[in-house]
Amino acid sequence: MHILPGHPYPLGATWDGQGVNFAIYSENAHKIELCLFDEKGKETRLSLREQTAFVWHGYVEGLQPGQRYGYRVYGDYDPDRGLRFNPNIVLLDPYARALSGTEDFHAGVFGYKLGAENADYEMETKQQRGAPLGVVVDPHFDWEGDRPPNVPFHQSVIYETHVKGLTMTHPRVPEHLRGTYAGLANEHVVRHLKELGITAIELMPVHAHLDDPFLLDKGLTNYWGYSTLSYFAPEVRYSAAHKGKKPQIAGEIHEFKQMVKALHRAGIEVILDVVYNHTAEGNHLGPTLSFKGIDNPTYYRLVDDQARFYFDYTGTGNSLNVRHPQTLQLIMDSLRYWVTEMHVDGFRFDLASTLARGLHEVDQLSSFFTIIHQDPILSQVKLIAEPWDIGEGGYQVGNFPVKWAEWNGIYRDSMRAFWKGEGGLAADLGYRMTGSSDLYQNDGRKPYASINFITAHDGFTLRDLVSYNDKHNEENQEGNQDGHNDNRSWNCGVEGPTDDPEVNALRARQQRNMLATILLSQGTPMILGGDEIGRTQGGNNNAYCQDNEISWYDWENVDEALLNFTQRLIRIRREHPALHRRKFFSGRPIRGTDVRDIMWVRHDGEEMTDEDWKNPVTQSLGMFLAGNGVGDLDELGNPVRDDHLLLLLSSSHEDLEFTLPDFGGCDTWELLLDTSDDAAQEAVAAGMQANLVARSVKLFRCANIASRD
Repeated sequence: MHILPGHPYPLGATWDGQGVNFAIYSENAHKIELCLFDEKGKETRLSLREQTAFVWHGYVEGLQPGQRYGYRVYGDYDPDRGLRFNPNIVLLDPYARALSGTEDFHAGVFGYKLGAENADYEMETKQQRGAPLGVVVDPHFDWEGDRPPNVPFHQSVIYETHVKGLTMTHPRVPEHLRGTYAGLANEHVVRHLKELGITAIELMPVHAHLDDPFLLDKGLTNYWGYSTLSYFAPEVRYSAAHKGKKPQIAGEIHEFKQMVKALHRAGIEVILDVVYNHTAEGNHLGPTLSFKGIDNPTYYRLVDDQARFYFDYTGTGNSLNVRHPQTLQLIMDSLRYWVTEMHVDGFRFDLASTLARGLHEVDQLSSFFTIIHQDPILSQVKLIAEPWDIGEGGYQVGNFPVKWAEWNGIYRDSMRAFWKGEGGLAADLGYRMTGSSDLYQNDGRKPYASINFITAHDGFTLRDLVSYNDKHNEENQEGNQDGHNDNRSWNCGVEGPTDDPEVNALRARQQRNMLATILLSQGTPMILGGDEIGRTQGGNNNAYCQDNEISWYDWENVDEALLNFTQRLIRIRREHPALHRRKFFSGRPIRGTDVRDIMWVRHDGEEMTDEDWKNPVTQSLGMFLAGNGVGDLDELGNPVRDDHLLLLLSSSHEDLEFTLPDFGGCDTWELLLDTSDDAAQEAVAAGMQANLVARSVKLFRCANIASRD
């Protein structure tokens, strides 16, 4: 088989209809061989003799999509210098668009001799073929005019979920499609999401990942997928095309695109949870599958004076070397690929503080942000940061630059504490309910930069948050030592499931209280998938390794009342622009009136004072939103108008008589929502009292038309 010089760009394997161009980057390699495999696994090696700016490249005529390939990379094996080349390993191309399958530890994935006295210093001399191979793909796909929904951020409602867990037990999804991209695209699943009212689905990692050996030894797997093996290839475990007797090579790409197309048709955006902070190769004792054997010092941050070891800001053994131009290019090429070729609408960056580190400190002006902000494609999609890592100074909530939204961990902690019944949180509650201006206003961002959430994949589900005081992670086989201990949860008097009707009624109300808080706050709400149907993990707050009924949605036991309530909440939010403003409140009087765009009320109907905000026993408040103070313009340039709204919240254990104010000339307040009574219908004259049940939320609208004037 003859190899031609080819081209150094683009990186990866590119089919042009007549053959395939191969290009791979390595600064420190002495030699690289392209390894082609036929259907029986027979290997053909071709040396890449051309090198341009550290890119090794070659072109092979006649190769077609479906061709399996890998690389053998030659160079020094010297861990103390950070060099881990071993040509006995067939390595995965970092730019592979599809994988031949999953890893096989029995076939060998380590560059050093396991069990040797000097650990990783002794290079493995046996053939290591356990890494999956790359697959040449045909990128052509009929998108049938697919267009991104382009939902404005301030109108977004995000639903965080898992491809497999969402559909694995769904009775109306064909069994062979459950747990797959095709299953998520099923009409019944899409209908549930559409009727729920969410505007974006945020998928936990779909990049190809590794199942860690220590989990496999326990009979567990890496269910969450935060152990990336390839930044371009979709995970084959979620592909129906890889099931059955005759797996369809690279079928997961077509299947993923069909899923995106189906969601877009329903007006739902697709956001990917991406892990560019570390890879599956772990620390110096981890496997060698791709990056580590291709050019370890390029792709990983090594300890300066001890290059055998890796900086670890993630708790997984390594951190990507974002300071290196080639690693930055890898990340940007990957992001652009998922937007341009796979049509996704945005990204949530796991442990994003790691990407912003210069030498050690987190730097807002790092190259990572600079490149994204000037990129004409990436700067226009939704960018969401998980603004922390485990390194020193890694907690960076509120410190990311413009164009970025953030998971607001302060919002989560404050709301959990408030509904648990802790006092002295009035001032903090005021900030969180209004978009966290203390975190996002002074740097040019808007309220929607705050991704408001109370539950997420990492931690208790909403039902468990109100059912357990303590984590119950025994099934993870780590002695219940894993997972967070500070959950700010409250079991309402009984640990775990109970038949006590009073406890169950309180738990139901608490779940509604928290959903109402998220969806009636300024900012961008995110709900954890399954919370709307009462999903439980049995008190497990770290179900990362539970690919079973602990994590899968229980579609046979849907809490219909909670589902209906959540649908109504989202509809109310959508119908009232005062609940999803694009601008922060000014607190100043609206022109020609003595009414401000936001006003805060005590339960006696009077405005809150400085003393009330500081009072450690304050557990209730009212938030008045002026319908004529939204401050936005519609598409025709006219001021956006809404009803005056009045939101009452109480985490007190006692019922309160709340006097409704007469702000804005409102004569009568009409009840829109009551977390203590779905069927409640109420109209209260201004100046009169409404009963606010212990630990509950009520939302009123001004019933007289004058409120829109």
